[in-house]
Parts: sequence; C-alpha cells; structure tokens
Amino acid sequence: MTAQTDAPDTIVLVHGLWMTPRSWEGWKAHFEAKGFTVLTPAYPGFEIEVEALRDNPDIIAKQSVPDVVDHIAAQIEALPKPPIIMGHSFGGTLTQLLLARGLGASGVVVDSAPTEGVRVNPLSQVKSLFPALKNPANRHKAVAFTQEEFHYAFTNTLSREDSDAVWERYAIGAPGNWVWAYGLIANFKPGHQETWVDYKADRAPLLFIGGELDHIMPPSVNKSNAKHYAAGPAVTDYHEFPGRDHWTCAAPGWEEVADYALDWALAHARTAPVATATAD
Repeated sequence: MTAQTDAPDTIVLVHGLWMTPRSWEGWKAHFEAKGFTVLTPAYPGFEIEVEALRDNPDIIAKQSVPDVVDHIAAQIEALPKPPIIMGHSFGGTLTQLLLARGLGASGVVVDSAPTEGVRVNPLSQVKSLFPALKNPANRHKAVAFTQEEFHYAFTNTLSREDSDAVWERYAIGAPGNWVWAYGLIANFKPGHQETWVDYKADRAPLLFIGGELDHIMPPSVNKSNAKHYAAGPAVTDYHEFPGRDHWTCAAPGWEEVADYALDWALAHARTAPVATATAD
C-alpha cells in the first residue's frame, strides 16, 4: 500500500439493525452539499426498498456478520484513498470491525452497539432488546419491533405520532441471530466471536458519540466500549449529546451531530493507511 497524503473526500455511512441505507438520507444529502462523495452501502440483498424487505424478511434473517463486513470492506478497498467511515447502532460495531482491518482514514460510531467484551447491560437496553431475546426461536428469524416497541427503543424523545411516522418510513426486521450474538452469546462463549476486535491493535482514529437518553445503546455502553481501547496506540474519543435518543440520524437537531462527527473525523484523519491491515 502507498501512503496517502491528502485528506479524505469520501464518507461511508454504515446503517444498523432495524434500518436500511434509507436511514442515512439526511446525512448523505448534508455531506454531499459540503462536497463529499457519500456512500451508503447496504447489507447483501438490502439494496431493495424498505417495503420490499418487509415483504421478504428471509433476506434479513439469513444475514451473517462476516459476510456483511466482507461486503462493505470490498467497497471501501476499491476506493482510491481511505474514506471516513461512520456507523450507527450495529453499524457502529461494523465500523469498528472495518477499522480493525486497517480500513478508513478515521471512524465515527453513533450510539454504537458493542463489540465483544463490553459487558454493560443497562435495564433500558434489556427492555429494548427483549422482543428479540424473549424467544430462542427468534435466532432464526427476522425480528421486527412493533410501533410501541420502536418508540421505546429508538425514538423515545419523539411524540408517539412522530415515532410512528419514522417506523413507517424506515423500520424493518433485524436478524435475530445478530441480536442474540452481541446481546448474549459473544461475551460468554469461549474463543473469539464474530464481533471480536483486538483492542490493543493500531487502527485509524475513532470517535464514539453517545446520546444521553438513548434506551437501546445508552451512554454507559458506548463509554465502556471506548474504554476497552485505552491500552492501544490509536486515538479513541467519546462525546455525548444531551437530550438525544437512539434516532440520532434523523431526530430534530441531527445536523449538529453530523457536523460534529465530520469535523472530528477530518481533524483526526490518518492520511496514511495502517501498515498492518488484517482481516480476522
């Protein structure tokens, strides 16, 4: 690999569970207006619209974390220079896995789901994930939130009417096996699981953004995840926005979050690739 000496001009936005690339439509337009090329890669098969995925949940249920990481990594590796990578929710986990491969000039994770070893499970998170975890059979299904469940987990700072409108436009099911894997299995099975990263390895700088009122991925989860990197050589920061829930990507005032993320990512971008990039 040859060293890159100029700043990143591409931003890759990685969506999370219960969502599709449509969830980034505001950020994509916002960053494009600033002159960036913005990619919003879908999980394999998620290139179709929200409504079509609701009609065919088998596409959702069959996803695997390694396949999704490989799929997005291939698109990043095809770029002429390392991009900024940003991920929301489980997209934050995927972003951490991508950075662990040596990809990206810098990374930002917003309300991130944890990587392996983060054992903080606040009660609001348990309640938010209970619809998926209450039945072991859900490991083999696409598990969707009801409108009421979605309002608690994602959009608790919105009115129920506004939350239902968000649910209608954006919400799909999530692979039940993923929720079980990072919610229960990853921290209790021997050996490295699919969301494992080497916290002591070098990688591009990474910012964790937490929302004070996030129910499903509360600040305590993101703070703990960030602290796991403390022994490593790479830059890791944490910033918390007051009064914000999990729907940070589109809840009123999201522009402030997007601009903070971009400013940090540009200020800390590593313009030379990590020399020892590996895929675990």
